[in-house]
Amino acid sequence: MNISVVIPVYNGAKTIEPLVQRLAAVLPSLADSYETILVVDGSPDNSWEVVERLAQAYPWVRGICLMRNFGQHNALLCGVHAARHEVIVTMDDDLQHPPEEIHRLLEKLDEGCDVVYGMPRKRPHAWWRVLGSVLTKWAIGLVAGNKVLRNVQAFRAFRTHLRLAFEGYQGPEIMLDAMLPWGTNRFASVEVDESPRTVGVSNYNLRKLVRMALLVLTNFSTAPLRLASVVGFFFTLFGLIGLAYVVLVYFAEGSVPGFPFLASAIFIFGGAQLFALGIIGEYLARLFERSSGRKPYVVLRTTDGEGDAERP
Repeated sequence: MNISVVIPVYNGAKTIEPLVQRLAAVLPSLADSYETILVVDGSPDNSWEVVERLAQAYPWVRGICLMRNFGQHNALLCGVHAARHEVIVTMDDDLQHPPEEIHRLLEKLDEGCDVVYGMPRKRPHAWWRVLGSVLTKWAIGLVAGNKVLRNVQAFRAFRTHLRLAFEGYQGPEIMLDAMLPWGTNRFASVEVDESPRTVGVSNYNLRKLVRMALLVLTNFSTAPLRLASVVGFFFTLFGLIGLAYVVLVYFAEGSVPGFPFLASAIFIFGGAQLFALGIIGEYLARLFERSSGRKPYVVLRTTDGEGDAERP
């Protein structure tokens, strides 16, 4: 088996060197050929200088520097496109994903799976982080129609040929786990140890995690539009029942209670309309972003001496 390890790097100057050292001890026992692709995602620290030094010290380390910060999944997509070997392993740069656990992913992959996620036995995160992660995973599972995808993690292994399913994808909004089901439905997960973060803090907060869940639902699924249709139908039915009530009361009592009933109806129907318009607005925003021609990432330079910015 040949392995490409893809690691997005952001504020990782203090962690990527020990991470590569641990990979150097593990990878020779796992693969005949291997590489590690470090994608620096517009990091404000000196991560790129560290990556250049590591690429000189280890022939199997490749560095890619993006023009600015595009986001973790955009950086992942860049590394996935650049991978040269048959299996891709992705992991974070903060040492929370132990390289010593990669073998568990590969063993499960050998059982006939195409994608394997490493589920931490313990979740050393705050409640809001867990809540946001659960919401995002629920959205991905709903979009893909696969309960296993509710176990998505940044520590994953998958077969490189799956990238053919989203090779032509264009647009600034990327969610790798929402695109992998385009190429397969053979997913699995295994329990792995996850180390606590010792350097820095997480770049994710509750707002970003909720935004990711909304991105998955509106960029890779029509489920919200269908929900809006169901809500519209429900309130239309409710309106017809209300109309029937008004007519019956009018003929039975000769008058209809005025302002409270009217105000309640306006609030209910106004809210339903705004809800539907909000969903349609989200889809229009995604459509605008997809049609704007913006690339998911732009490579500034690489340790191989190439880059999009250097091309005519």
